[in-house]
Amino acid sequence: MGKNKPLDMPFPLILASTSKYRHELLSQLGRSFEACAPDFDEDLLKDKGLPAADLSKALARHKCLAVFNMHKDSCVIGSDQVCVLGERILSKPKTEAKAFEQLTQLQGKSHDLITSVCITYPNGMIEFSNHTTLKMRKLTEDQILRYIEADKALDCAGSYKLESRGITLFESIDMTDHTAIIGLPLIDLNNHLIKIGYSL
Repeated sequence: MGKNKPLDMPFPLILASTSKYRHELLSQLGRSFEACAPDFDEDLLKDKGLPAADLSKALARHKCLAVFNMHKDSCVIGSDQVCVLGERILSKPKTEAKAFEQLTQLQGKSHDLITSVCITYPNGMIEFSNHTTLKMRKLTEDQILRYIEADKALDCAGSYKLESRGITLFESIDMTDHTAIIGLPLIDLNNHLIKIGYSL
């Protein structure tokens, strides 16, 4: 890599993720990029009992470096998101039963989404995080079950998709960048890429 790169790209751009959500988000910036799966065991970090903010940053950094170590002439973007209720981290539910459990815990309460990004390139590393606070409305068991059936957000931390029917679950959202909620805060990311030398 590194050969025949566009003139407005100081380094080939790689997204250290195979997430369809992050791929769609990064595509919005209009720059060509490749997606590469980071090869590391996330559970090794998750089992350490780190606070949510530290875990989010560590996961983003490890994803980024796992790919950068294979493509050191490139600019690699790693990102991770942690959903936290109080001090309890809510991971991707994977099953409808777990989704029901998580949404039951979240209903009627405020919780936080912490989305961290690590950008590593030949000249350095940039790390930042975005915090969003969400207040979920009070929900009945029937409403929760109907939502799970409608969105099937089993691959989303917190068991909801705000870009879909999940928006109906909330009374308020305190955020600085709506794209952070989906998994990649594009405003800050784009600002940093411009500073590195990527054209608008």
